[in-house]
Amino acid sequence: MQERRGNPRRKMVLPVKVTVGEGAGLAYTLDITSMGARLGGIQLTFEAGQTVTLVRNGRKANFRVVWIREVSPKEIHAGIEAMQPVENFWGVDLTDREQAAKKDMEAMMSLMGSPKKS
Repeated sequence: MQERRGNPRRKMVLPVKVTVGEGAGLAYTLDITSMGARLGGIQLTFEAGQTVTLVRNGRKANFRVVWIREVSPKEIHAGIEAMQPVENFWGVDLTDREQAAKKDMEAMMSLMGSPKKS
């Protein structure tokens, strides 16, 4: 099944510090893209649409909470997207995978768009 998103996800568990309002806590990524992530282990309370600040390897960035899912009474997962591009925020090179996915999509579209020759 083809992903709907423009930036393919990469499964990766990375520790992050999450701050929202006056609250702060630790969480971890479940998967990442160059523009966002799915977080797990969150024990803070926040809502979709809010801005959260993440700190990873001394780098700080703001993200918008896109969705929230309660997985247990004490833990939520959240989908977040960067408010502005932050180059290599995760400390992981995602460009190779994203470029390969883009080339694959372009090749497929080219094949679908070209008429068959007999």
